[in-house]
Amino acid sequence: MNILLIGYGKMGRAIEAQAQAQGHQIAGIIDPSHPDVRITDFTPSQVDVAIEFTHPDAAFQNVAACLKQGLPVVCGSTGWLHHFAEAQALSAQTNTPLFYASNYSVGVNLFFHFSEYMAAKMHQFGGYDVQVREIHHTQKVDQPSGTALTVAEGILRHFPGKTTWRNDLTTEAHELAVISEREGAVIGTHIVTYSSPADTLEIKHEAHTREGFVQGALLAAEWLPGRQGVFGMKDLLGI
Repeated sequence: MNILLIGYGKMGRAIEAQAQAQGHQIAGIIDPSHPDVRITDFTPSQVDVAIEFTHPDAAFQNVAACLKQGLPVVCGSTGWLHHFAEAQALSAQTNTPLFYASNYSVGVNLFFHFSEYMAAKMHQFGGYDVQVREIHHTQKVDQPSGTALTVAEGILRHFPGKTTWRNDLTTEAHELAVISEREGAVIGTHIVTYSSPADTLEIKHEAHTREGFVQGALLAAEWLPGRQGVFGMKDLLGI
């Protein structure tokens, strides 16, 4: 498989190393460190799939350029979803598939699944309030993380009474507190806590390395070519 890497930070380099170890080829690298290389330099005859991990300000422009070139694209950048409807429309218009996930770890996506189930059950039995906390390294740009937002949105769908989220502590009963912490070199920790006067129940996902994110992104990249539409990890994992 020929992969176009868009973004050559920690994730881009990790994906390059693992992709090559699995026998894939890197068709090109789009990054400020490679200023003479552009997405428009590549065609579907040269690239099977693009993998995009960049910055919230650049992600939609990169995704749109791939779709216009007819290049299937796997995007892992967060903080750009106010443009997601435009990306969906462009995918349909160009008949080019888009795969988006806020987090590509299989473990995290099972965490999403169990969090939604837990929200429905905890509300059913009553007496509990819920809170989300996410901890990441100090270089992470977006806040809260895309993973935390996905968790929050799942809780809001299944926990009636919570109608919106706030990126802080809150005393408003209808608001879901999503607390962001930035410290050291933490790769990513997400905790959902349910508390009542009687007890506390938590579910937690803690990433130890980036390997889970890299493997998930490559799984998506292998799965996407030849499909039409917009997909996510639930489609890939069948959950």
